Amino acid sequence: MVDGFIPAHGGYQDLLSYRKAVIVFDATVEFCRRFLSRRDRTVDQMIQAARSGKQNIVEGSMASGTSKETEIKLTNVARSSLEELLADYQDFLRKRGQPLWAKDSREARFVRKLGAERGESYETYRAFVETRPAEVVANIIICLIHQANYLLDRQLRHLEQAFLREGGMRERMTRARLRERSARRSTRRDR
Repeated sequence: MVDGFIPAHGGYQDLLSYRKAVIVFDATVEFCRRFLSRRDRTVDQMIQAARSGKQNIVEGSMASGTSKETEIKLTNVARSSLEELLADYQDFLRKRGQPLWAKDSREARFVRKLGAERGESYETYRAFVETRPAEVVANIIICLIHQANYLLDRQLRHLEQAFLREGGMRERMTRARLRERSARRSTRRDR
């Protein structure tokens, strides 16, 4: 065969959206451990929404070689899960009468600055997540979710454009098959 039709896929570990989603997941597990009762149903829902945000990026990335449609759908599920988690944190603050940081507040800008550091991981935020009061930690995680959602929105736009340019699996299979036929004909003529 001249060229394959299954492109390189996976590599989710290199996606900024995935790395940010891992931080959100780890911080959410710690938040729930510190501030919510184990018997609270919200704990399971928050942890599962954070996990879904992370895991659907993995699954979408791995499916991308054979289905751009699946990759787009799962990336959108990741985005939706993180939006659900965002609402949980906003509810947490609202129900306790605690303020939600403004986008351009000094605190939010500080979290964004941390997020721009090279090699960012949960360790970047550990000291804050594990020692600050609930309303501060919730706001930090809200900032992180906004960052992850921004990255996922950009990723979805990129996936959409790539699909429009390159098509999906069927189009790649057809192009590969036509190239193979053309190469065989060319080889026969050269004999």
